[in-house]
Amino acid sequence: MIASEVREIALAHYARQQAIAHRAAARVRQVWRRIDRRDISGSWQELAPQLMEAVSDAQTAAAALADPYLDAVLAAEDADPAAAGHVVPGALAGIASDGRPLISLLYQPVIDWKVRLAAGQSMEDAFRGSMASALRITRTQVADAGRGATGAAMAGRRTIQGYVRVVQPPACGRCIILAGKEFGWNKGFQRHPRCDCIHLPTTLIARNQHRGRVGSDGFTPTTRPGSGSPGFIDPRAYFDSLSRAEQERVFGEAGARAIRQGADLSQIVNARRGMQTMTAYGRRVLATTEGTTRRGAFYRLERARTEQRTGTRFARDRIEARQGLPRFELRTPRLMPEEIYRLAESREEAVRMLRRFGYLQ
Repeated sequence: MIASEVREIALAHYARQQAIAHRAAARVRQVWRRIDRRDISGSWQELAPQLMEAVSDAQTAAAALADPYLDAVLAAEDADPAAAGHVVPGALAGIASDGRPLISLLYQPVIDWKVRLAAGQSMEDAFRGSMASALRITRTQVADAGRGATGAAMAGRRTIQGYVRVVQPPACGRCIILAGKEFGWNKGFQRHPRCDCIHLPTTLIARNQHRGRVGSDGFTPTTRPGSGSPGFIDPRAYFDSLSRAEQERVFGEAGARAIRQGADLSQIVNARRGMQTMTAYGRRVLATTEGTTRRGAFYRLERARTEQRTGTRFARDRIEARQGLPRFELRTPRLMPEEIYRLAESREEAVRMLRRFGYLQ
């Protein structure tokens, strides 16, 4: 069936994303082990470019998979492959998923290391804890770059109506209750650190076409037992696949008992997460400062756009500034894709905004 073929494509895409994240984590692990324990901050500063390169390269590679992934889904469904734009993989690299510069996030494990030492942990235990944090950050940021790119690619393809959330084991309760849930093409992907859930793009919507529902193919995981890595599209099926001990670990003893007695999983689990925001355009928005420096990609895009609109040429460097060309001053915050989807009133507007903020070209 087409539905099963699309899910196989989604799982293959997930496996490729995971391979990229694992390779990035291996690179970060090698670099982290070289931090001098006699000068943690100083040696981290020397190694920071290598850490940035390891994670940024993986973010770019993960984002680059988005367009081929969507093309394969559309081909499997025999849908119109036309795209309004293509993902710019580098636009999702070097930036953390909460909008801050990636380098500042990669310093957090150093802080964690020192906090552990101050709390009385041994140097070895504190080091291991900090490295685990660095690896968690690496895997999460690579996965988020891939998901962000997939969202941008979906926005650029009119035949994609939305996506179904596919949950990969092991998963937390917040993710499990979202298994199989449908979201519009402009709905941001809720996730948390180490989340492995993925988009399953669809050209149809389940509430009208029974797309992505359990009855559509007779089984609830996206693959049958023994045929490969499963991905679940039904919360109860995931719950039933767990041992009693695992059910109680994920949902709590009382919660698991209530679910076994027929309680609604979504009533047991409260899946919420927050994101860092800033004030812009007279409101609180999710934005980032990445790419907004004079050498940043978004800064250059905005400068070129302003030049075209006003007919004014701005200085590229200090020499041109001394020759009398005016300096360009960036006053527009760079919105994150999630914020673009929230603000856009139409698909066309979302595509324009994704292109303006450097996520599509």
